[in-house]
Amino acid sequence: PPDRADLKRIVVAIDPAVTAGEDADETGVIVAGVTYEGQAYVLADVSGRYKPQEWANRAIAALNEWDGDRIVAEVNNGGDMVEQTLRTIAPHIPYYAIRAGTSKYTRAEPVSALYEQSRVFHCGNFSELEDQMCSYEQGTTAWSPDRMDALVYAITELILETPREGQIKKVLG
Repeated sequence: PPDRADLKRIVVAIDPAVTAGEDADETGVIVAGVTYEGQAYVLADVSGRYKPQEWANRAIAALNEWDGDRIVAEVNNGGDMVEQTLRTIAPHIPYYAIRAGTSKYTRAEPVSALYEQSRVFHCGNFSELEDQMCSYEQGTTAWSPDRMDALVYAITELILETPREGQIKKVLG
């Protein structure tokens, strides 16, 4: 991976699951950074099946470990609980909420184009993330691609700072 000094920003993106049982969706937690030249790097994937306190601890630890700038989290299902969970652990954490306004496919499309342009790179082996990226099919896949969703939020935040109208809405926390 590039040195921290070569990265303009680093974010931790969260796509939280509402439950943590054996059959629950995972919580996607992705760390990504962007260079001053506009190339994005996926630095870490700490996703898994966690209770809210657990995914919040992992996201905050990742933000600290990577000297990150902000946590961004999707709140369509978790609402205020997402911010409250994070702020219970770290009250002054740099954070804002993202409310998805379109389908996963529509949100992922501009990020996919960045991959095609060789503007996004993976620093390490992220086989579970990559499996989700390659196997998700809009309308036919029965499971939620939580790692992929978190990746889309991270890259959108880092490179596509003004997403298409209605695609993703930032809610300052």
